This record gives sequence, structure tokens and C-alpha cells, in this order.
Amino acid sequence: MAEREGAVVKKGHEEGLKMATSLLEEFGLPLGLLPLAEVIEVGFVRATGYMWIAQKKKVEHRFKLVSKQVSYDVEITGYVKVKSIKKLKGVKAKELMLWPPVNEITVDDPPTGKIVFKSLAGVTKTFPVEAFAAGQ
Repeated sequence: MAEREGAVVKKGHEEGLKMATSLLEEFGLPLGLLPLAEVIEVGFVRATGYMWIAQKKKVEHRFKLVSKQVSYDVEITGYVKVKSIKKLKGVKAKELMLWPPVNEITVDDPPTGKIVFKSLAGVTKTFPVEAFAAGQ
């Protein structure tokens, strides 16, 4: 795939998780934003910001501070830049009985302590950024 050309790739759970966490940290995103399990591979193309994460199975996680159920597919892709992930695929947040895909995540800059999630369905939700800290 052309978008993966020139990527740094880490394979295996420990190395992949380490890389995913360091990317979140480097780009000013909350470290608990991607609660991953059984990571197969993580890749990142610095020139374009394209990243992907492959994991063995889909993960559902409940962010308790905001009472939000989020689903992470076996493959997550997106374009990472400072304080945001755009064109995100593989992440869905439960709204009532529906699971609209999350298309974009942005941390307010300058910092207001807020993180904004947008879906292709036009749903926009804002939460306190600390709700997505590591361990949440």
C-alpha cells in the first residue's frame, strides 16, 4: 500500500504498544486514548502522519469518567498530527443504541482541557481530556 511506504513498523504487543504510546505522547494526545490488546503491528509514516494499528481482536473499552463505551476494531488507521487524529477509521463510540464511527479526534490548542470527537454522521462530542488519560 502506497500510504505505508517509508513507515517505521513495530511488530508484537510490547513493541507495538510502546510505539503507539510514544506517538500519542509526541503529538500531545491523551495516553489512554487507544486502549489496545494483543497488538500485532503498529506503523507510522512520519512524512505524512499516516499510522495504523493491527490487533488480534476488537476491543471495547468504557471510559468511566465520561460514561462512554468505545469500540476499537482489529485495524485502526488515521493521520496523526499535533493534537489531532484525522481520517480515523476503526473506532466507534456508542451513542444511544448506535455505534457511529469516530472520524476525527482533536485536543484543544491552546489547551482548554477539552478533547473533541467528530463522526461522519455529524455527531460532535466534547469531553474533559483527563477522561482519556492512561489507566482510565
